[in-house]
Amino acid sequence: MAATRIALFASGLTVLLLLLQGSPPGPVVQCRSGNANCTMTNGYGVFPDRSTCRVAAVAYPSTEQELLFAVSDATAKQQRMKAVTMYSHSIPKMPCPGGLSGQGLVISTQRLNRSVSVDMATSRMTFEAGITLRALLDAAAARGLALPHSPYWQGVMLGGLLSTGSHGSSLFGKGSAVHEYVVGMRLVVPSPVPVNGYYAKIVNLGEDDPDLLAAKVSLGVLGVISQVTLQLEPMFKRSITNRVVGDVGFEQTISSYAVTAYYGDITWYPSQGRVVYRDDIKVPITTKGKGVNDLLVLRAQPTVDVASTRASEELLELTGNAGGKCVLSRSQVDTQIANGMGLRNNDGGLSDFTGYPVIGNQSDMQSSGSCLRSAEDNLLTACVWDPRFAGLFYHQTTISIPFTTIADFIAVVKKLRDAHPDALCSTELYLGFFMRFVRNSTAYLGKTDDVVDIDITYYRSKDPKQPRLYEDVLEEIEQMALFKYNGLPHWGKNRNVGFLNVKNKLGAKLDKFVSVMQKYDSNGLFSSDWTDAVLGLRGKEVVVQGDGCALEGLCICSTDDHCAPKHGYYCRPGEVYEQARVCRKIKSVEADGLAWSA
Repeated sequence: MAATRIALFASGLTVLLLLLQGSPPGPVVQCRSGNANCTMTNGYGVFPDRSTCRVAAVAYPSTEQELLFAVSDATAKQQRMKAVTMYSHSIPKMPCPGGLSGQGLVISTQRLNRSVSVDMATSRMTFEAGITLRALLDAAAARGLALPHSPYWQGVMLGGLLSTGSHGSSLFGKGSAVHEYVVGMRLVVPSPVPVNGYYAKIVNLGEDDPDLLAAKVSLGVLGVISQVTLQLEPMFKRSITNRVVGDVGFEQTISSYAVTAYYGDITWYPSQGRVVYRDDIKVPITTKGKGVNDLLVLRAQPTVDVASTRASEELLELTGNAGGKCVLSRSQVDTQIANGMGLRNNDGGLSDFTGYPVIGNQSDMQSSGSCLRSAEDNLLTACVWDPRFAGLFYHQTTISIPFTTIADFIAVVKKLRDAHPDALCSTELYLGFFMRFVRNSTAYLGKTDDVVDIDITYYRSKDPKQPRLYEDVLEEIEQMALFKYNGLPHWGKNRNVGFLNVKNKLGAKLDKFVSVMQKYDSNGLFSSDWTDAVLGLRGKEVVVQGDGCALEGLCICSTDDHCAPKHGYYCRPGEVYEQARVCRKIKSVEADGLAWSA
């Protein structure tokens, strides 16, 4: 079998990066009896609170009429329900229905996966909500059209990526959020009284309908998206060059860079003092090049090697060897840079990054995820996070910070980095601080400012009561981003604490959203405890108090028991952002000299 072997870790562990092999992800809904008595999870196999979502049944409509029937039947019974996508890649507990455990219905959009129509005169296409991003891009490309922007991960479905406000990176035009290019939407929503014999109805929203501002980023609480019409544009190409520099003063360049690089993004490796600028611009379709974006970590990889990698990281955590993580992360980043960060010039071989610039069609360059398209090989290879084997397991903190304060935020993070040089190496095993640019939005749940969206991924223990190395540093950064810099969370990522105070941050826009939500689902059949908590409704709270709750981001510590005192981790103020409350490892409580109480 032809393959490219990339050395990821200095310990000698390697990961075989395969283009055509790999087991696609398994189903996120599992039932004991047909489509009844089911459990559901997300694509990572676990929600932030590690709870199990039990539902009475799952429906798989393949037409809008079947979708109408499913919503009607549940509404008639006043059964709580939620839409779920095929891969369900949202980290929060968004797709789990409300109400009593085991009583709700999940409606899968897996079979609503077709292109519906195209209008070449206006460059508009209509798709069913369950189509994957990859299939959507291919269908548009077959017509000579391109989606202007998209998330970088092509395993999301159209309805799901819109419901969570997913985006690429750009401040140009309408910006990088896909919902900015929605010009029409059909939803199936509950009806308290029969409409043509159904306790549900189809709502058709045009581009001038104000309710579209709620529907195009909705967290799934209005109903089920059936079809979406997108404004596309004629196919074009992109030219990408990754440029590596030192991080001295780079925070002062972020704003100017964002307005000069059409699709640019920035990856910062703070412990290494390195920054990768992705110089990414539009070029004419006639430009020579057939490059492909095939991000290394999103390729299918041998499960035995990924499991060994995870075991290695667990050993470093167990032995307190943060320096070992630094060695491994530098080796990994060196390998990624040498291999074009996953870009392929596509000259016909598997190992075909031959140099910059890499130029290719928008549809081939805007997202990646070849581990999804691989042939079944009985889990010899898979996506690295696939929960069916002992692969990577991690937290994600993804917060948008306004351009007006991003330089100050980075400068403060540098102070923490300088005080603890090994503290952030863990993030560099998972792409460091990954920064994308997003414009403010008219969508009620969209961004309120032009922002830098910072994605930080880091180690999560399989034991919820086991603290991480330098737990306190990442907690301080998380709280600083959320509260000092008024950051907004990515709806499809983040731990529970990431959603604190969202209601106050959105202000009047949230009030408008709730008004539309009540218009279409007055009985809250598509709402849940999680969505109510995030939106500040019905007295629900996102915080879950209990022993060790701060370790998982379920709470911000206010007592030592919220941390892990048995492991020497106690609740203390932040070092730079003193308002933070973090779980810090203390060798001696007496020597610490701080009797902390809330």
